Amino acid sequence: MATYRYCTPQWLEESSKIYRSDPDFKEKLKKVSARMSYRVKAEPAWGIDTDIFFSTFFDKGELTKMAFCTGEEAKKESDYLLAATPPEWKRILRKERKFITDFTLGKIKLEHGSKVGVLGVAPYANSLIEVLTQVDLQFPDEMSPEELTGYRLYLEEFRAELGV
Repeated sequence: MATYRYCTPQWLEESSKIYRSDPDFKEKLKKVSARMSYRVKAEPAWGIDTDIFFSTFFDKGELTKMAFCTGEEAKKESDYLLAATPPEWKRILRKERKFITDFTLGKIKLEHGSKVGVLGVAPYANSLIEVLTQVDLQFPDEMSPEELTGYRLYLEEFRAELGV
């Protein structure tokens, strides 16, 4: 299995491709119609010098968008915008912590949308997390200093290119 770096276009593209090719995902999420965006807060020690946003939109289980976006787009286009630090997102994606627990404890903040709405989607959190973890993920704290430098430069490059 190929390894993909966290918060890169390749990660989202491959996750999207896998989702669309696996009918079981759509079946698990057939009751989900939500436009979710995520803020990964800046963490310079992880090579993430400014906040980065990405969205996952579902319509009755159909994946309609999985892409990076600006903060303005996230608020304008999404039903919900959730924010956390990269280490917190890593714990969620590595399944070391439960989304609902950390959301309730305030480790994951709701920046846009209704808390009741998020809690309505929460029963599907494990399946939504599964969508983003079907690939082998490498997080910045698992990179050598040289890899981290390259990662930081790559983030700057693709973000400038995409305008995000």
